[in-house]
Amino acid sequence: MSGDTPSGPRDADAETGMEARPDRGLRRRVELAGIGLTAFVALGMLGFLLLYWARDFPVANQLYATFRSFGRGMDAALGTNVFRHPIMWQSMAVGVLVGVVAPLVGSFLVHREMALIGETLAHTAFAGVAIGILVNATTGWNGSLLLIALVVGILGALVVQWLTERTDAYGDVPIAIMLSGSFAVGTLIVSYGRGLTAINIEGYLFGNLAVVTAEGARLMGALSLLVVAGVALTYKQLLFITFDEQAARVAQLNVTGYNTLLVVLTAVVVVGAMQVLGVILVAAMLVVPVAAASQIARSFRETMYLAVIFGQLSVIGGFAVSIGLGLPSGGSIVVTAIAVYLASIVGSGFSVKAISAHG
Repeated sequence: MSGDTPSGPRDADAETGMEARPDRGLRRRVELAGIGLTAFVALGMLGFLLLYWARDFPVANQLYATFRSFGRGMDAALGTNVFRHPIMWQSMAVGVLVGVVAPLVGSFLVHREMALIGETLAHTAFAGVAIGILVNATTGWNGSLLLIALVVGILGALVVQWLTERTDAYGDVPIAIMLSGSFAVGTLIVSYGRGLTAINIEGYLFGNLAVVTAEGARLMGALSLLVVAGVALTYKQLLFITFDEQAARVAQLNVTGYNTLLVVLTAVVVVGAMQVLGVILVAAMLVVPVAAASQIARSFRETMYLAVIFGQLSVIGGFAVSIGLGLPSGGSIVVTAIAVYLASIVGSGFSVKAISAHG
């Protein structure tokens, strides 16, 4: 009898483990399938941007014509008048890429309690747009507003990092100062230059599919490749400083350098996403999909996978709402993301779990 007693729990544990392993395996396969589909769609959108840019070359012209025919076929099948227009594909391409890179960077920001940095850099980028509008209006220079916003946004990210490292202010005080200060500068410049230009600043504030230009879409494509490569090459270092920055310093890791890299990548994402989400709503895509993923993920790596999948669902669903009902793209995407977040809470059984740093 005494020899039989321990065997029961062990057998039960083994049986439970046998039942759990297939469940984990299925979950893993579904996640990888979702990531694979997301990567396929993102690469397809990058391919469209490349074709659209090189459409005057013979081979690219034939492929581009085939793509246009595919779009007309989609319109015929769905009863829409959307997919035959290149400008809509440009907007969707930017949205799809935002759905990948924003949750990717946001995974580190959320777990480091730096969600406010996205809002700050969005306001800094808005100041960059305002500067670009004023320069265009007063000098006649017809440069890219997004390129100016990118430069100003990166400079703002460096200033935020410098203030955080070198001031004695508590917590996120430097970030809050930068947030309000940059937006104040932007509003002053817009007010000063009002009447000098016909550019609709509201499109940059709230997001508008019409704001996306061919140049802006190509810029987003290049920035997305840069962000994905940056995260892939420094993933282990960023993970280390995310969960134990003090230990990373003890290990003589260049924490300041990687922190700077993270905020610069955030600025890059914000500027690209600003086209479809707008300054006011852009930070939501850095936070909401990650928050949704954190409800049901069991590790940090799984959080990243699910956040990207949820980000993609939010963008595609938001575009469907925006196009179908004629509503602003930014608000539609964010509301869809929040719906996904609420669904993840319900699906998790309202539980709160600690995220492991292991994959």
